[in-house]
Formats: sequence, C-alpha cells, structure tokens
Amino acid sequence: MSTVTAARAAGHVRPRSADLYHRGRGVFPSGVTRSTVDLDPYPTYLLRGEGAYVVDVDGNRLLDLNNNFTTLLHGHGFAPVVDAVTDLLRKGTCFSNPTDHEIALAELLVSRIPAIEQVRFVNSGTEAVMFAIKAARAFTGRPAIARFEGAYHGAYDWAETGQYGSFDSARTGRRTARSAYTGAPGTTADTVVVLDFNDVDGLEESLMPHAKSLAAILIDPMPSRAGFLKPLPQFIERLSEFAQEHGILIIADEVLNLRQGYNGASFRYLLAPDLVTAGKIIGGGFPIGAVGGRRDVMSVFGSDAKAPLVPQAGTFSANPVSMVAGRVAMEAMTSQDFGRLERLGDRLRSQLSELAVKHDASFSIAGAASLFRIHPKRKVPNTYPDARTTPAEAARMRSLSRFFRENGILLPADAAACLSTPMTDGDIDSVSSAFEMFLTTSEGGKEEAQQ
Repeated sequence: MSTVTAARAAGHVRPRSADLYHRGRGVFPSGVTRSTVDLDPYPTYLLRGEGAYVVDVDGNRLLDLNNNFTTLLHGHGFAPVVDAVTDLLRKGTCFSNPTDHEIALAELLVSRIPAIEQVRFVNSGTEAVMFAIKAARAFTGRPAIARFEGAYHGAYDWAETGQYGSFDSARTGRRTARSAYTGAPGTTADTVVVLDFNDVDGLEESLMPHAKSLAAILIDPMPSRAGFLKPLPQFIERLSEFAQEHGILIIADEVLNLRQGYNGASFRYLLAPDLVTAGKIIGGGFPIGAVGGRRDVMSVFGSDAKAPLVPQAGTFSANPVSMVAGRVAMEAMTSQDFGRLERLGDRLRSQLSELAVKHDASFSIAGAASLFRIHPKRKVPNTYPDARTTPAEAARMRSLSRFFRENGILLPADAAACLSTPMTDGDIDSVSSAFEMFLTTSEGGKEEAQQ
C-alpha cells in the first residue's frame, strides 16, 4: 500500500475522536467549546504536536495548516519557547505586580511595528479590539465606529455588529448593520457604520453623513474571514485621507495579519493607523492580546495625574508565561525568517493556482506571506460579496478539507490556512499533490461536473 493510500485509509479511522465527541456532547452545547471547531461529522481530537505536524488521538499524523487559527509561527513544541516557559513555571506563573517580562515584549513590539509607540497587554484579540474602540471613543469624544462588512474583529458587540452584512432600515432610513446574534441590542447598530472593502468610489459617500460622530474606522488590512481581500492602494489612500481630514482614528486589526511580515500588515500596505491590535503570534502559543498606537492616543489608559479615562485591567493581562513565550517566539522570527516563510507561501499559492488552471477547476487562491485561502471560485474575490460561498461551494470546500485530512493534511474548511517555520519545500509539494489528487475526483473536478 502506498504512503498516500495508507494515509487516506487511516483518515477514515477515528473511533477515539468519535467517542470523545460523544462525551463532549454531554457537557458542551453541540459537543464542543469553540464555535470554530470543524464538525465533519465530528471533530478530530488531537493528542500532541510535533513541529509542522499534529497527531490525533487515533494515531493519525497530519501536516498542520491551521496552527490554531494562524497562532503558531513556529509550529508545535518549539524548543526555545518550551525551555523558557519550563524554567518560568518554577518561578511563578502570575502575579498582581508587574514583571520585566512585559517590558521586554513591549519593547520588541515598539521596535518593530512603526505605528506602535506605546502598548497595553490584554488576554485575547477580542479584548484588544474592544479596548482599541474604547480608546478611540475616549480620545475623540465620539461614540460611533465604521467597519467593513464580512471582516471578523472578535466578539465585542460593536466590533461584530455588521460582520454578517447590513440591510436598509425603514426605521433609520439608512443602511443598518446586522446584529451578530439574536437578542443583541438594536441600538448598537445605531453607532456602527457598515462599509464595503475596496469600494473606492463609494467610501466617502458612505462615511460623510457620520463623519462628526465617528471615533474610528476599524479595518483589517487584508480581511481574513472575508476571504483575504487584497487592499487596493487607492482605497487605502482615500480611507487615510478622509480619516485625517475629519479627525477620525484608524484602528488596524492585525490580530491575525501581523504575521504578514516583520513590521506587520499595515506597513506592508502603506496604511498608517493610529491604533493597532495584535494577538495570536505575539503570545508564542499562549493567550494574549495587545493594543498599541500613538503615544497621545494611548494616554487615555494612563493614570499619571488622575483616574484613567479608559480603565483597563485583567487578572491575567501581561501574565509572565505569555510575555516570555511571546518574546522568545518573536525574537526567533527575524526578517529573514519572515522572508523564508513568504517564499514558501508564494510557491504554494503559485502551485495551487497553476493546478486549478491545469485541471480547469473552479478554484482560486488568495492570501499573502505565510497565509493562504482556497476559494471555490474561478477568480480571486476582490470584494466581500464576491467571496461569499453558495451552499454548493461550501459543500465543495468541506469535501476538499475532508480529502486533505484523509491524505494526512489538516486544512481549515472555511478559514485562513497558514505555514510555519518547520515546514519544508517537501511539505509544500505534499499539499500541492493532495490538491491535484482532489481535482481529479468527481467532487473536485470541473465546475460543470458539479451541476
């Protein structure tokens, strides 16, 4: 039996995962404790990670293209982080007092990210975005924010309102952001302006009626959940000019896209934000979030002379474990390391795109640097409506993800995929080979075959 055939056969055998899912259903709604967990028809439960690979509870070894939703730049069990954290565990994992570890990680971020002059640490990307919005409100004295349809910014009410689109409201007579969940206060949408990413001509028209009430424009420089839409240079330019003219702050959400380069994503796309939110890679595999930016804007968190305008605490904020792990992981990512990952990413995106053309298949590849996403469409989407999947396209992506798993590769079905530093050219070729095999199946062939 060939290696590929053996891997595929092993992918079907997951009895322990099935048993664990049954147990999970007794204690968790839907059997899991994160809505992002892939159920097909039940999760793949993992036992351990080894560099670029994970091993599930049934003994299947999988190349990890998820890396906990792009968090792990160095894959699993990265020795410098393991050693540093192991040493730290003996000394204490959390204190009410500060440690020098938080200063060291803050200095690293300030030295790398041009837009960050000062920083505050929190525990997640959601918290980072929440406090960035609060800081913008406090600094400007305005309540409203603008955000782009389809982009994901965590679970703060004002950040997630509008993620799933908008509707024309008879009550307000304007485009109104959709709530993210049933029962959400309808008044939240009154202070959220929904925009279309890359809509150069319509940007000013959408923003002008709200200019005096807007504290900030919240933007992911390359919206991942919306499909890795590449920002048009003229769009970034027009957005920046409008914000500056009307005293509106720009919040760049780089919780995911900070991994696009040594200096982050805003620098890459010539965006000069007033605030930046970070997370994921800066924690070295441990929970973390950060909001940073201009010194004068960040001063709203200060308490040098009086009570802070924006109280920000958090029992585990700046905990030593996350600080040390993050610093070690980031120090190990030099500009050369980012460059190597980008070259691997370019190679993979190119190979996958060429295979889609070769087999006349309805797939296209988006992304940048170490990030990529396979779209079940012939052209790379340029707008969020273009990126939306039909039920048939979503089913096709589930089939692709399932096929990859059966062939020893963990590929997110509807989220960003990413590379890690332990990966090799051979790993890239394995991904391309699995994709080509899928394209020769009835599920992965030409679009006409699906109709």
